[in-house]
Amino acid sequence: MKSAVADHLDGEMQTPSPVPYLEAISISKTFGHVTALSRTSIALHGGEIVALVGDNGAGKSTLVAILSGVLQADEGIIRVAGKEVTIDSAQTAIGHGIATVFQGLALVEQRSVAANLHLGREPTRFGVFVQRHKMMRSAREVIAELGVNLPSVRAAVRDLSGGQRQSVAVSRAILRGGKAMLMDEPTAALGIREAGHVYSLMRQMRLDGHAVLVVSHNLESVFDIADRIVVLRHGRVIANKAVSEVTRDVIVGLIVGSRKRIDD
Repeated sequence: MKSAVADHLDGEMQTPSPVPYLEAISISKTFGHVTALSRTSIALHGGEIVALVGDNGAGKSTLVAILSGVLQADEGIIRVAGKEVTIDSAQTAIGHGIATVFQGLALVEQRSVAANLHLGREPTRFGVFVQRHKMMRSAREVIAELGVNLPSVRAAVRDLSGGQRQSVAVSRAILRGGKAMLMDEPTAALGIREAGHVYSLMRQMRLDGHAVLVVSHNLESVFDIADRIVVLRHGRVIANKAVSEVTRDVIVGLIVGSRKRIDD
C-alpha cells in the first residue's frame, strides 16, 4: 500500500509533461518608478529542471515571490495545470501545489526534523491532540523516499549541517504536496559536498515528475543539473533555451549585456 508521500513519488523517470504544470504569462511588476518585471513569461513542466539566471536586479527573486504568493503581479496570468488561477498568498500557492524553498529556509532550529516537516500542519486527533507517532512515521517516509541522509527525524535542526537543513526544507515542501518546486539560491551558503547533496535531491525530484525551478548564480552547476535555462535581464526574458543548445560563454554574455541575442 502506498504512503501519502509515495503518491507524489512514483520512482520512475518521467519525460517533461506536454502541458506546463506552472505557467506565468506576461507578468509585470513595478515598485514605484522601478520596473522589476516587464511582460515576463515562463513555463515549468513536470519532470524538468529549469534554471533561472540573471544579474542582480534582473527580477529573479520578484518572479519567484509572485509565483509563490509572497507578492502579487500588477499584470499577467498564472496557470496551474492549464487552468488560470489567482495566487494571492503563500497558502494559496501551496494549495495549488507550488512550494518554495527560500534561502532563509524558515526552519525552527530548536525543534526536531519531524516537527519542522509538519510545522503549522501537525496531524491532530479531534482537532486538539497532536499525533506525534503519525508525524514521526510520515517524516521517516519522506526522508527515506528522497534518500536524505539525516541522523534521526527526532534530531534538532540546530544540530544539522547546512546541506541537511536544506534537505529538510525540500522534504517539507514535498510533504505539503509541492508539485512545482521553486528553489531560490539553494546552495549559496553550502560547501561543495553539501551542495552536491542538494543537487541530488533536485535530480530525484525531476525523476519523480516534479517541475523544478532553481535560481542560481553558479553557472557550472546550472549546466550540470538543468534541462533548460531562462535568462532574465532588466525584468525581461531574453533567452529560453535547452542547456544542450547553448554554451556557458553565451549565457554569461547575455547576463552581463555583452550579447543581446543568442546568435550575437
